[in-house]
Amino acid sequence: MGFEDLIPAPRKGRWVPPARGAFPLDEETVLRAEPGTEGVARWLRGTVGAATGLPFAEGRDDNGIVLRVDPELAPEAYRLVVDGHAIRVDGGSAAGVFWGAQTFRQLLGPDAFRRAPVDPARREWDVPMVVIEDAPRFRWRGLMLDVARHFLPKDGVLRYLDLMAAHKLNVLHFHLTDDQGWRIEIREYPRLTEVGAWRARTKFGHRASPLWEEKPHGGHYTQDDIREIVAYAAERHITVVPEIDVPGHSQAAIAAYPELGNTDVIDTTALSVWDDWGISPHVLAPTDNTLRFYEGVFEEVLELFPSRFIHVGGDECPKDQWRRSAVARARVKELGLAGEEGLQAWFIGHFDRWLTARGRRLIGWDEILEGGLAPGAAVSSWRGYAGGVTAARAGHDVVMCPEQHVYLDHRQDAGADEPVPIGYVRTLEDVFRFEPVPPELTPEEARHVLGTQANVWTEVMEDAARVDYQAFPRLAAFAEVAWSTLPAPPERDFAGFERRMTAHYRRLDALGVAYRPPTGPRPWQRRPGVLGRPIDGPPPNR
Repeated sequence: MGFEDLIPAPRKGRWVPPARGAFPLDEETVLRAEPGTEGVARWLRGTVGAATGLPFAEGRDDNGIVLRVDPELAPEAYRLVVDGHAIRVDGGSAAGVFWGAQTFRQLLGPDAFRRAPVDPARREWDVPMVVIEDAPRFRWRGLMLDVARHFLPKDGVLRYLDLMAAHKLNVLHFHLTDDQGWRIEIREYPRLTEVGAWRARTKFGHRASPLWEEKPHGGHYTQDDIREIVAYAAERHITVVPEIDVPGHSQAAIAAYPELGNTDVIDTTALSVWDDWGISPHVLAPTDNTLRFYEGVFEEVLELFPSRFIHVGGDECPKDQWRRSAVARARVKELGLAGEEGLQAWFIGHFDRWLTARGRRLIGWDEILEGGLAPGAAVSSWRGYAGGVTAARAGHDVVMCPEQHVYLDHRQDAGADEPVPIGYVRTLEDVFRFEPVPPELTPEEARHVLGTQANVWTEVMEDAARVDYQAFPRLAAFAEVAWSTLPAPPERDFAGFERRMTAHYRRLDALGVAYRPPTGPRPWQRRPGVLGRPIDGPPPNR
């Protein structure tokens, strides 16, 4: 295996002359970690050491593996040199060294991705003698994981952090609250998890499906679970950005604390955690009590997540209850707003100021642009490219995640065997040809594109195997889009990517990923008779 099989593709790679040789690793190979790289050394011993059975003892020799921070390199850039003398991984920071170590692992072959040696008698591993110089295109290379609709236990989250790291992704957007479940312990408000973390039953398939799973579903992460997830991510140079939804997508919170809802319109004490999919009409009341409540929530969230960015949702907030509410109408009048539409922007503006005062930055879905946005706020552009273009032109940072291109709950093929088919067909090639930067942006405006992320919404993903099926192999193509410097979409070499995927499928096999095979779903990956919501034709490009 050489650098020709790497995913994501590096910027530069070449064989060390004069021949395509290999550097041997064995039980005598030492690992030397220069200052600042100790965490990468620990990761290498725990993963590659476990897979190979090699101890990688600490040593000062120059003829083993040497990890070093080189301040001349950009922060996430790395240089990997495997010659006849040593394996040297230099990075502009510990993160750069870590991404170089991920490439080193790929060079060892798929068995380096296992958790224990498959051949205990094997005493030597060969590393191709190559020089690779690499750096990411974007600084935000994200995966949005929705654990509110279907709960993913802690071990599953840790596993996805490992899968992200293996693909050089560095932001986990952690969607923790929604109408169908509240997943994070808040000490001040215990009913958020005592009541809000569980629903009585679950719709199986799209919301038009007649099928129900008649058993309770739920779960939540304790604060120590969250601390562990954040620490595990940090060791892998991944930032965890939490999402706490306001003012819509809040039925689970209202079920736990009915006073948060529009009590003068409906009997909020009769609400339960929602068991269906779609957009719930039950939204937060625009009261000072609601603001104080969520300030208490965010105070604990800030204790747990060091991320500069905090996601507040801000999308899909129906205004009907506000229009019918005397309390809401009075607030509209008091604030001088042009109708109930302005209440959503008022909610977001309040928490933007609150977070800014505490040294954090608000980010929300592109609906938060409606009604104006404070200068420091950033936007996740999901309804196509338009929100991202508007945000960038207004001077806001933006993360591009257009639904039509990188929503991985959308189906991968038009075939009848595709499980619970949702949305447009988005093939592996479609994702590979996704371009995050809209062409109409000027170079100055394009600088506001922090990066891109793929979104995994889990309404129709009832367990980890279904998440794997929808995410992979497309997440590998997305990772290349986020990391590598690629030509314009029509000029990208998809045939070459498919060839590299032949090697990558073996890595995914070693990692136990239940990906969609290129030939279509395996029998146990199908969901015959479960209704989806397929949309025919090509997706709109805006």
